[in-house]
Amino acid sequence: MVIFMKENNSPFINVDDLPKSELGNVKFYAEDNGKIIKDVFLNCFDIVVKNGVCGDRRVVFAKCDGLTSSEKIIEGITKPMLHFSGELPKKDVLQFISTEIICGTEVKTEKNLDLAIENLLRGCVLVFVDGVEECIVVGMQNIPGRSIDEPNYEVQENGSREGFVEILKTNMTLVRKRLVNVNFKIEVLEVGVSTKTKVAVCYMNGKVKKEVLQEVKDRLNSVNMDTVLGETYLRKALDTKRRTMFTMVGKTERPDTLCAKINEGKIAILIDGTPYALIVPRLFIENFQTFDDYLNRPYYATFMRSIRLISFIISIFLPGIFVAIGLFHQELLPEKMLYNVVVMESNTLFTLTVEALIIHFIYEIVREAGLRVPKSIGHAVSIVGALVIGDAAVTAGLIDAPMLIVVAMTAITSLVETDLYHAIAVLRIAFIIIGGTSGFFGIMVGVAILVVNLSSVENFGVYFLSPLAPYNKSLFRDTITRLSMEKLGKNIFDINKVGEQK
Repeated sequence: MVIFMKENNSPFINVDDLPKSELGNVKFYAEDNGKIIKDVFLNCFDIVVKNGVCGDRRVVFAKCDGLTSSEKIIEGITKPMLHFSGELPKKDVLQFISTEIICGTEVKTEKNLDLAIENLLRGCVLVFVDGVEECIVVGMQNIPGRSIDEPNYEVQENGSREGFVEILKTNMTLVRKRLVNVNFKIEVLEVGVSTKTKVAVCYMNGKVKKEVLQEVKDRLNSVNMDTVLGETYLRKALDTKRRTMFTMVGKTERPDTLCAKINEGKIAILIDGTPYALIVPRLFIENFQTFDDYLNRPYYATFMRSIRLISFIISIFLPGIFVAIGLFHQELLPEKMLYNVVVMESNTLFTLTVEALIIHFIYEIVREAGLRVPKSIGHAVSIVGALVIGDAAVTAGLIDAPMLIVVAMTAITSLVETDLYHAIAVLRIAFIIIGGTSGFFGIMVGVAILVVNLSSVENFGVYFLSPLAPYNKSLFRDTITRLSMEKLGKNIFDINKVGEQK
């Protein structure tokens, strides 16, 4: 007994492998194909195989329960086929069933067993017919998923309240309805040997560089991983190859933000099962820009971008600067403030450097606990960390109040830009150690090394600090400052021009 064709390394019998003398005795029975499907999915409760008759031939239906719509299957497949009382043609029987009997928008035939099973696991229905070595694949997906809701992290004052979900087709629809343009293209790839995760590459034809697009697809196709279950699995392949704390792969959960980036000539990657979209390449300055900036007045957008940049600087350097002043540069403090700091430090057990490290370590523990615990008790963790532990530590003389204020200030400012938090947390610890061992001199050397590192980072031919390095005056109209829409011009920003010096 033989089913439809399979690759040569298949454990099933292939028609091409049989001797020519036996070809006349080969028959293709639908029930045998159904048994093979049952054997492949042995002990799988959700795989359903049913027998039936269509006209003068036996047929077998196979589906994955839970991924398909039973109502659609009954109305579009089983009822029309089982109620068909005519005689099926001897030739092109699958073509006749697909066009004359079955009602469905996604109908095709498949001869490869691996691909047929893959379609079965994606929510399609397989239909086997006696005497035919192929099967009909009908799309009847009803994959459960979360409804479209407001983004959790990229909360905006104005604009859309729609956010991406875990279903790839829904995410593609959210983007397509905003970009009503024939030049907007979506190409779907598969990554992951076991998961076969679908990845959609979105771009605007005519604005994206063809060599950059090809490099993105080559990097995705070169991902040699058994499992791909989220955007972090692909980030390393798309990110810069240089050693740096920062990433040149952007992430967003807002369809409107993604559409704006695609219009700038960037490439977006949607991943099935992930409520985020990746954007390449990403510039450092984009960490301080939000979609709200284009919905508010230019002067207010400029003000808020400046606030975000200042918050970034404070979150990294303030603890290190405070430690450096307290240990090496006391002359910079006013006399009264210096006296208070000296009195408080005399009552503590540790130096300023050790105090800063301990408090930041405790803060990271409290933050991690707040992320992992259920939301119903998350506020309790914050109260315990902020009030009980903080007040008890000061009272016990483990830390002093000025250091606690500095740490609280850096903790708040580091949350202004959540995309940069991982880099901020590590750099903050590094500058505390540098400031506690070598003062301002060490901090300035560390800043110089950080700037040189950021200036050297590039990905897909675009430098991370563009348009500052390399300098491009024409693109400064939409960096920290934001001009009016009339002055910005038709194209607000073009990623392909960031390397041009003007």
